[in-house]
Order: sequence, then structure tokens, then C-alpha cells
Amino acid sequence: MTEQDSIRINRFLSAAGVCSRREADRLIEEGRIFVNGRAAKTGMQIFPDDEVVFDKKVLSKKEERTLLLFNKPCGIVCTEEKREKNNIIDFINYPTRIFTIGRLDKDSHGLILLTDDGSIVNDIMKGSRKHEKEYHVRVDKPLTEGFIKRMKEGVYLPELSVKTRKCKVKRTGEMSFDITLTQGLNRQIRRMCEALGYKVLDLMRFRIMNLFVDNIREGSYRRITPEEERELFKELYNADQDSK
Repeated sequence: MTEQDSIRINRFLSAAGVCSRREADRLIEEGRIFVNGRAAKTGMQIFPDDEVVFDKKVLSKKEERTLLLFNKPCGIVCTEEKREKNNIIDFINYPTRIFTIGRLDKDSHGLILLTDDGSIVNDIMKGSRKHEKEYHVRVDKPLTEGFIKRMKEGVYLPELSVKTRKCKVKRTGEMSFDITLTQGLNRQIRRMCEALGYKVLDLMRFRIMNLFVDNIREGSYRRITPEEERELFKELYNADQDSK
């Protein structure tokens, strides 16, 4: 067998639905992963005929990933932490282990993706890839042309010591607008508005790349369609090619 037949162990564990690729290294260091009867090593390659065991359970790579589109209500927290009573995992109560791709803060609502395949998380969320995310925003006072212009050009956030990237902004009402971001700073839109003297009253994410929250009732989810998945990975692949 050749290297082309193999897969890195952290990717294998992620594809098997055990954990994210980042968490895989911790499990290996804790001595909980064995390959062909021997303790696994970080970065090792897994071949098709290898036996991988996690906590005495033999693993196999899943042939089909789970990728859910969830319309998150306000008040639900994007965490797996069980001590948080409003955590997203308990709210959805999906029959197998899943985790969020990125976050949407507690006071915001709209589209969030969840999966059991940690190998795609970085591909979707990595800021350098500049994947689009689009939001409806309502603020506490009438918009000015100056506000729209400054939002488009990027706003300096002193608490993060960074200026946001240029973005698309479209007024949709006297006190509302749509904004398209290609980065994911913590509470970015709220911070941008606050820096310009505005307070966000409502924030809804309705699009991530080619995926829309349309027709998903708040608090409900659906699986990605085959057509959406093909388009999503086409965009991811093209992003990889463009970055080379």
C-alpha cells in the first residue's frame, strides 16, 4: 500500500465521529488510542487494514458525514459544555455525536452548521479562505450614510486591536441593514456597531456560503441536501486552488 491509501490519525478519528482533529491529539497523548495493539502516535498514518481502537472500541471510518443546518433561537449557547443548561447539543438532541462549525452568540439567532466530521471544520471556518457569511441586522437608531460607508470600509476595534475587513453592506430599512462578512471575529458585528455609536437590537445570520436558513423553522434543523453539499465542497475546493 502507498501513502495515498493512508489517512492521518487525527483525520481518521474525526471521520469516525470520535472528536475533532484538534481533540484527537489530546486523546492520543492520554494513551486512549491504539493502532494494531500499540499506543498511537501523533501524526501517524492509518492504512485501510489497520485496527484503530478508542477506549477498547474498534473504530471504522464513516462513509457518510452528518452535516446539519440549524435555525438557532436566541438564548441557545453554541457549546458542548453540559453544565450550560441551554447548550446547543442538548437542545437539538441528535442521536449521534455532533458539534458546531463556528459559533453564533447567545443573543443572536439564525443559521449554524453542525457536523460529526471534524475534517471540514477548519476548511469552512478558516478566515484566510474568506468564505461569506450574511446577516440581517436591526439597530437602535436611524442609519446614516456615514455609518454605512464606515462599516463597508472596515472599523477599528480597539478591544481586539484590529481593523475589520472591507465588507458588503446594504440598507434594508431606516434602522436595518444586511451585511456580508468574510471573517469571524468574536461578536464582530455588535462590536463594529458599538464602535460607531449604535447598539444592535436584533442579529440574524441567514447564509453561510451557499447554505441558507430559508424554510427552516426556528429551533429546527435539516440535513444538507446532496446538491447543497456538492456546491459547498466545490466552493471549498476552488478556495484551495485560489490560495495556491
